Amino acid sequence: MPPEAIRVHAPAQDDRYSRLRLIPWWDQEKIRATRVVVIGAGALGNEILKNLALLGFLQVVVVDLDHIETSNLSRAVLFRASDVGRSKAEVVADAYRDILPEATVQPLTANVMQDCGLGLFAWADVILAGLDNREARLWINRSAWKTNRPWIDGAIEGINGVVRAFVAGQAPCYECTLGETDWAILSRRMSCNLLLHEAQTEGRVPTTPTISSIIAGVQVQEAVKLLHDLPALVSKGYVFEGLHHTSYTVEYTENPECMSHYVLDRILDIDQPSSALTLQDLARRASSYLGVEDVAIEFSRDVIHKLVCPKCGREEICFVAVGAIRYDQGPCPDDGQMRVVQTLSGYRGEAELADRTLDQLGLPLFDIFTARSMETEISYRIAGDATKVLGVLASPAIKEVEA
Repeated sequence: MPPEAIRVHAPAQDDRYSRLRLIPWWDQEKIRATRVVVIGAGALGNEILKNLALLGFLQVVVVDLDHIETSNLSRAVLFRASDVGRSKAEVVADAYRDILPEATVQPLTANVMQDCGLGLFAWADVILAGLDNREARLWINRSAWKTNRPWIDGAIEGINGVVRAFVAGQAPCYECTLGETDWAILSRRMSCNLLLHEAQTEGRVPTTPTISSIIAGVQVQEAVKLLHDLPALVSKGYVFEGLHHTSYTVEYTENPECMSHYVLDRILDIDQPSSALTLQDLARRASSYLGVEDVAIEFSRDVIHKLVCPKCGREEICFVAVGAIRYDQGPCPDDGQMRVVQTLSGYRGEAELADRTLDQLGLPLFDIFTARSMETEISYRIAGDATKVLGVLASPAIKEVEA
């Protein structure tokens, strides 16, 4: 064969996601556009974030309260020895950007139950959680249902694990899965006067990096399936039992009395910050919008208003979310008597609250307030706070602004 007849076909230049695009149903643009919140940046969170970065998710918020300890290094692929003492959320955000430089990752060193507004959940397209306690899972479940967002839970212990996916409006939900033992454990976390007992086991669950990889891999895979409208583990659990190489799915049963099954009817964005709005302002706005005189404003979570000593009558004004005050802070500093906790769940025209701005309530920024009359309701997300919470990811956060 003459030399001119010999043709060498060089392979076309691969792009980063060319192998993924070989999957017939794969939509890389959908992946790129998806907003993800990852709650927990420990062993599971590391693997979740690694997988999200490899798949090309570009818009991610990471929430974790803790800082890195030496013991984390054996189970977390994104941590290094030099990171000990640093915020987990900040470290994994840096590592994510190292894997995928074009990504925008916003770290939040925060307690998801007290420091994260419902606006964050409404911003997300999907929520993935890698946590080690029921209380936080229950809060995520209720928040995700209120804001009509899917969330995917992962849990690990030893070399065993479980993945569960929950979609708002499709019961059963996470709360439906809780039994008597779960509720007993939850009740021990909070005293009878709503002050927090110190957790003794959270963050100390014995696990291996191998089970983290397996469970987090399934979590992210389920997220991808949900985004592509493929059959997923909705209201089901995938159980992996590592000792005997057993895996199976479980069906959950709906609890008709479940407290989580509530989706906010309509959420409008207010482009003012919470520091510029009083409770009275919000009530007037809602009253005008709904065309009714009397409305009540419901908070996203209960707030501790006062600590009152039943013996000497001393009052301490607090305005912090329930769970933010420990039990050992309960006794009166004057006489040692355990104080009574007075809480607020909303505003119903009280004069002493009317001029208090929304950022003075002990509620997180970028939160959602619901205004109700006897006949109807409307919810407001305080989108003016978005930049303080989401950084540059705030730009697409405002979807529907009240005229």
